Amino acid sequence: MSIKLKYDRIWNFNAGPAAIPLPVLERVQQSWFNYGGTGMNVMEWSHRSKEYDEIHNDAVARVKRICGLDDSFHVLFLQGGASTQFAMIPMNFLDGGTADYIHTGAWSKKAIAEAKYFGTVNLAFDGEAVEFKRLPKPDELKLTPGAKYVHITSNNTIKGTEFFEFPQVDAPLVADMSSDILSHKVDFRQFALSYAGAQKNLGPSGVTLVILRDDFYKTAKNEGVPTMLKYGTHVEKNSLYNTPPTFGVYVLREVLAWVEENGGLEGMEKQNREKAELLYGFFAENSGYFKCPVEKGSESWMNVCFRLPSEELEAKMISESKAAGFSGMKGHRSVGGLRISMYNATPVDAIRDVIAFMTEFMKNNG
Repeated sequence: MSIKLKYDRIWNFNAGPAAIPLPVLERVQQSWFNYGGTGMNVMEWSHRSKEYDEIHNDAVARVKRICGLDDSFHVLFLQGGASTQFAMIPMNFLDGGTADYIHTGAWSKKAIAEAKYFGTVNLAFDGEAVEFKRLPKPDELKLTPGAKYVHITSNNTIKGTEFFEFPQVDAPLVADMSSDILSHKVDFRQFALSYAGAQKNLGPSGVTLVILRDDFYKTAKNEGVPTMLKYGTHVEKNSLYNTPPTFGVYVLREVLAWVEENGGLEGMEKQNREKAELLYGFFAENSGYFKCPVEKGSESWMNVCFRLPSEELEAKMISESKAAGFSGMKGHRSVGGLRISMYNATPVDAIRDVIAFMTEFMKNNG
């Protein structure tokens, strides 16, 4: 089979950078040469201009509105990706103390390695013991009394697990939400700090969203932290201490507008739940052919990992998927297999089409 989409596009299942909503791309295209009568593209504007200031502050307001946050939260648009936050968080908040890290995959492992430069890391849960096939049960967490914070990765792109309920902890809760932010209803007020690279659900790569609760912010270290790695620098200057990724923030603002136009977190959850039920339901009905390694109850709605009966069949499916109009179905190089990433911008029709493709493949390669 082959698909035919508008503008000769394909269904994009890449884990990141990932699909951006088509209506957003169309809006950006329409204003490409002359945004709002300025005679310039947004990326040509001064970051000190009134025009950019309006976009920047509107993006901040939309984040707060979508996430249900008041002015006790700071919204920052930073650079360096989530990987810089892995170091920036302990640099500002650990200060030689102990933090609890819930280890659920490759990205939490990287965050743990960075935190060790600035204090003691306690593994409150080590997912390696269960091959990262499931998330921790509440009674498995070994938390530290008086911990500076508890760090969690809400969704794991490589292994395909996702938290929908977060641990109840006494210490400030910090969440790397890079790959599932704004995908379903979440009480963001529970997080002292949440952060996300934009390139999965928020927009293009190059922007990192940080949501910082004021009571936690006030505990940040002020001395001995480099200027650009100090949260205070960016809170005090509204993320405008230096030139921000202006075009990326503009596209992020357009994605936020699209989220609101489509029902906010409730609308995103409805669509993402439908996609997950379709895809996992298909795999369950054909479990003799398709194997999902993740234990029931830990499955991600964003990244669905699966295996076929042989690596030869996996290679063949990946090859044929490209020819049929699907991109990004190859699993992460560290685990192999296949993966379908279906972030907010991936419509339900994309999942229906890929199920039809896999059904035909199974029939021809049974």
